[in-house]
Amino acid sequence: MWHRTDFRSSLSSVAIVLFVLFFSSMALANNGEVLLSAGGWPDDWMHDRLAQVETTGTSSTEELEFGAQSDRTFGADQPLSDLPLMAAAGDPSVAASTESADGEPLSAECAAFAKDINADLGEVIRAGCEPTLAQMSALMDNPLGNVAMLFTQFDLYKMENPTNGKERNMGVYTGIFQFPKKLNDDWNLINRVIWTVPSMPLDQDKIDDYELGSGPGGAPMPPGDSMPAPVDLFGGRTTDFGDMYYVGLFAPSEGTDFLDGKFLWGAGFDLMAPTASEDILGTGKWAAGPSALAVYMGPKWIFGALGMHYWDFAGDDDRSDVNLTNLQYFVQYKLNPTTSIGASPNIIANWEQDSDDRYSVPIGIGINKTFQFGKIPVRIGAEVHYYVEQPDDVPGAEWGLRFFIIPAAPSALFSWMQ
Repeated sequence: MWHRTDFRSSLSSVAIVLFVLFFSSMALANNGEVLLSAGGWPDDWMHDRLAQVETTGTSSTEELEFGAQSDRTFGADQPLSDLPLMAAAGDPSVAASTESADGEPLSAECAAFAKDINADLGEVIRAGCEPTLAQMSALMDNPLGNVAMLFTQFDLYKMENPTNGKERNMGVYTGIFQFPKKLNDDWNLINRVIWTVPSMPLDQDKIDDYELGSGPGGAPMPPGDSMPAPVDLFGGRTTDFGDMYYVGLFAPSEGTDFLDGKFLWGAGFDLMAPTASEDILGTGKWAAGPSALAVYMGPKWIFGALGMHYWDFAGDDDRSDVNLTNLQYFVQYKLNPTTSIGASPNIIANWEQDSDDRYSVPIGIGINKTFQFGKIPVRIGAEVHYYVEQPDDVPGAEWGLRFFIIPAAPSALFSWMQ
């Protein structure tokens, strides 16, 4: 049995690793050089600063039951500190185990739970048992599941300026805290709180000298009544806090049988707050719009899409309007219960741009695997994206590299999520 003190120790170790990786990614973003025109920064990079869902993951080859949540919550006679936390050790491809993570023999009840990869993890935990790593990995596969996850994502882009053909790297750190809230027996609200730290190959001080503003996604643009700035204006780098986002999706508690798997859906809204510390790192606008997600989860394949749209409704009147669609599609193929190949890039349509500069369309490939650190299941993955469609007349991304780390915990551990 694992207590909260063990959880804090393991979580501290994971936090230290994430801290080191964050600053390493910022160092990588400083490599290279580009001289940009004043025609506007591309909207490609904004997909990592707009609210988004990570759906990379794996699950077993058995039929999965998604979204089901136990009606019972922790009683006063069963404090949270007495409950085991997270995944049991062992070969994740083996559904059943005869020993716990501490090497102690499993009880008959725990052994029965371990054989069922689709077991209700709330029931597993309340019985004093530990979820297996395969069970946790299957739960993390579900973008609308009863699991709390902390996404730590690092994106590095190779940007090209079509004016002079020069290149430079741009980096974005994105953090997402996802957690469900049970509304009733039939519905859940899936919450995602997102924050960003962009590292742009632009110098805010130089932009201020020329009185430049920032368009959608922080795109630097000259004032409408002045001459364009020199093409070599945007040297240097600006790294700081960006805009924040919230996405709320109302979703049925259980999926619908479809083919040999499950079909799941959710619909709701998104909100963007102008929290960027520098103009070029944000929009200066409050924005909101509809969001919707649909996904098929089969024995081997997972595919679907999350669509979000943003219209500005308040903010700095001197800044450009926001009218942008972010469509994140995802395709995953499960190699085993804890390993998948696939990708989940974002298609961006910036409706404020001319038709030749409106769309950014990437394709990609990657791999991810769920590991166990102490008793914390952590998904680690990497993807490479290539942009088959990018803006013609403004700087845009040619290639992107994404690295992510996702620790997780069943929502049944937290009474306030019930």
